[in-house]
Amino acid sequence: MNTQTKLAIIAISIVIPLSSLVVYSTNSNQQFTHIDNPKLQVISSFNPLHEFSQIVGQEKVDVTLLVPVGVEPHDWEPTIKDVQQMQKSDLIVINGVGFESWVDNLVENNYQGTIVDTSIGITIIHPQDDDKEHSEKLEDPHIWLNPVFAKKQVQNIALAFSDADPENREFYQTNAEKYNEQLDLLDSKIRNELSNCNNDFIAFHDSFSYFAKEYDLNQHTIIATNDLHGEVTAKTLENIISTARELNINIIFSEETINTKTSQIIANEIGGKVLVLSPLEIVSEGNYISKMTKNLENLKEALC
Repeated sequence: MNTQTKLAIIAISIVIPLSSLVVYSTNSNQQFTHIDNPKLQVISSFNPLHEFSQIVGQEKVDVTLLVPVGVEPHDWEPTIKDVQQMQKSDLIVINGVGFESWVDNLVENNYQGTIVDTSIGITIIHPQDDDKEHSEKLEDPHIWLNPVFAKKQVQNIALAFSDADPENREFYQTNAEKYNEQLDLLDSKIRNELSNCNNDFIAFHDSFSYFAKEYDLNQHTIIATNDLHGEVTAKTLENIISTARELNINIIFSEETINTKTSQIIANEIGGKVLVLSPLEIVSEGNYISKMTKNLENLKEALC
């Protein structure tokens, strides 16, 4: 074997291991990069849950709001782009109780992440209907408007984050506990300030049932369903005006994203006025506690 051939063999024996090392290192670096970016990728279905998820996760979690600003969640359906975005997430935080009608399709399309149903452990209000299938479709989803149930939703989010990211379990649990202390204060404030007031109020649509049940109030509605776009007939107006007069109600509630015309017609008939009682579904200024506090102030004006 001549010197040139020997050098070639030595060169090959050095290059091959080095090449393997480079390939291995490249793959290892890619894996390390993934591990080195441990933030949970979370999608929240609508505004209150987006806020709760941010509070629980803080800097450990990237949270994306699914329903765009200014869009009513009841009306929203995901686009192909939205579905693709959801497929890349680790967790999708939903309200549950049928509020997110698109979830079943996502599951059918083999979503690989975790769907966090924040209604787990909450007693759901069912309408009185002999048709079980119809009754299930009419379940009231507005659990977030009861601060006591909002606490449970926060706890469910913290548990899901902890299961997905056990190393930061204490972080998520601590954040949830601190926020729930604020919700406890909100609950006590509502309970105390409405305790000696009247019980009957007229909301725009059937969204405050859980709130009313928690604080011993009677909700009457212009639209007697969970559907914000239910029909308002002349008979409906006549019945609500009659109810308002009978119960000596002089404030009719509307919502921040709807035309107040219907509520104003009723208010004019009873010599009253219109105030806003927000279901908090659409992104607007303020946060959960500040907006619920504003609801309390308007309810006090109507009831106290």
